Amino acid sequence: MTDNSPLNFTGEDLWREPITKALRHVVDPEVSLSIVDVGLIYGVDISQDKVHVRMTMTSAACPVTDMLIDEVHAELEQILPMETAIEVELVWEPPWTPDCMSANARRLMHW
Repeated sequence: MTDNSPLNFTGEDLWREPITKALRHVVDPEVSLSIVDVGLIYGVDISQDKVHVRMTMTSAACPVTDMLIDEVHAELEQILPMETAIEVELVWEPPWTPDCMSANARRLMHW
């Protein structure tokens, strides 16, 4: 995912910007970068009553997986209507690679 490519969204476009902004508040503490810039968010599906986030980790052994998932929930709960269900799915396909990172994140990481 590059800086010029938006997150992969399906559904109500009205929520694209606020959801992207909320997800950018979640920081991977191991690299001190937003999970969006690290490329951990693979997609967001928005329906009238549910937001489904597909995300990955840089490694299956990531020690902060549960914390990041909880933070995604917390950030989305702050912006979405109370009746909206939030589902965060941890996926491993395709595997994460540094190519998933934004250009800015790769530059900051000297990659």
